[in-house]
Amino acid sequence: MTAADWWQGTTIYQIYPRSFLDTNGDGIGDLPGISQGLDYVASLGVEAIWVSPFYRSPMADFGYDIADFRAVDPMFGTLEDFDRLLHKAHRLGLKVIIDQVLSHTSAQHAWFQQSRQSRHNPRSDWYVWADARPDGGPPNNWLSIFGGTAWQWEPRRSGYYLHNFLASQPDLNYHNPQVREAMLENVRFWLERGVDGVRLDAINFCFHDQQLRDNPAKPPEMRAGRGYSADNPYAYQYHLYDNTRPENLDFLRDLRALLDRYPGTVALGEVSSEDSAATMAEYTAPGRLHMAYSFELLGPDRSPAHIRATVENLQSRMTDGWPCWSISNHDVERVVSRWGSSGSPRHLATQLTALVCSLRGSVCIFQGEELGLGQADVPFHLLQDPFGIAFWPNFKGRDGCRTPMPWRTTADAGFSDADPWLPVPPEHLPLAVEAQERDADSTLHAFRHFMRWRQALPVLRHGDIEFVASTDSLLVFTRRLAGDGILAAFNLSPQPQSLELAGVHVGAALSGHGLPEGTFAANRLWLPVHGALFTRLA
Repeated sequence: MTAADWWQGTTIYQIYPRSFLDTNGDGIGDLPGISQGLDYVASLGVEAIWVSPFYRSPMADFGYDIADFRAVDPMFGTLEDFDRLLHKAHRLGLKVIIDQVLSHTSAQHAWFQQSRQSRHNPRSDWYVWADARPDGGPPNNWLSIFGGTAWQWEPRRSGYYLHNFLASQPDLNYHNPQVREAMLENVRFWLERGVDGVRLDAINFCFHDQQLRDNPAKPPEMRAGRGYSADNPYAYQYHLYDNTRPENLDFLRDLRALLDRYPGTVALGEVSSEDSAATMAEYTAPGRLHMAYSFELLGPDRSPAHIRATVENLQSRMTDGWPCWSISNHDVERVVSRWGSSGSPRHLATQLTALVCSLRGSVCIFQGEELGLGQADVPFHLLQDPFGIAFWPNFKGRDGCRTPMPWRTTADAGFSDADPWLPVPPEHLPLAVEAQERDADSTLHAFRHFMRWRQALPVLRHGDIEFVASTDSLLVFTRRLAGDGILAAFNLSPQPQSLELAGVHVGAALSGHGLPEGTFAANRLWLPVHGALFTRLA
């Protein structure tokens, strides 16, 4: 490994600025709050941070609708605040990855404000525009992830514009080379400031089919996956023409060429496609993105068979690229609620961290996972997420994972002196940082302990992976690197489990990982409830 490959096997801590720490008393987290909390983040043993959008935005989708790609929204601070954050992170040894939302802008962006005025202005084709059908309807059957048609009528120029997300998030026209160059220049702006990488939101949504062909219908039994529920009309189609178009590969090469001019920087793509493993393999081929992740481990299926199939499927396709795994983020239910139950032991959170950090690849960890936070139940009248408001009550949206970070056990959680933008769940207060710092057996200390333990084992960061067995409860695999080998086994059930593993030869067990430890003797593996075993291969 070289210094330029720091991202392989690294752990990336995702910070959601609105909910991390408020320093100016407006109830919304800010960049100075992130700077103030960086000592804590560095103490976790993670190696990088990913900062979700902090750019100027009307906040219809909480920063993923950008009105100015080069300006900090005043609610988060200033460019100088960002520079101070970057400097402190680097001083603490943390790399800084920032979100880049390249497929669309806010409807308030100056480009769109000009584009929507007429069919004959310098930016008239910077967005995806189409004429109405003869009956006045939208040009095709494409749908928005947030519900309903993906086309919005614009009376100023008598045409429809495309929006894969909210109507206030118009899609850029990447078939226009001026658009591609302008977006690369926006990325360059942040690379020049010294960021270490970019996380590319919805990166497979940049291009659309220029013929505007209808997407084919999907049979009912196939309406699942991709990070949305089967009752969302978006699941009714195979999305062959509105995203993941082949032209995107050329743009990824241009993007990679830009990053290569800033040695040591990295591009991490978020992929949601009809065959995410195939798309991730394509997108991380030589000369494209460094890493990619998808939604396969962000759903409700926690079975060992699903985890194994997901990893093996990707491994068989991604022969050149590098995966990045995530089991929680700002868009999905928190993992201890999604993969656990009300009776799950406290160390479940540690086990899930250990599991995802033992797979081959890099790892994104969402803020609060180190505390074992569960999903908050935000009542409808306090919801902020337009996705949840539109699909209530079948889908309650994303607010339940975005509630404020609990720093103290006081009612305000030490997050803000004002009413927070989302309520602080009372059940999170006993899990606050200050309470867990005092408890030597806390989830927080266990998280730090495991991260330190992992850092001392290069085979867990960089080794090859091969699955040995999976049952309804157990997941067993090996990691190998340059003559070193480890067997890792996890019991994902609430009962003790055992399994015969003939032909597996192990040496000394590796203790100190902080989980209830299993044993391996006479070809039989035994694991306690939500326990783990790490042992050298003989």
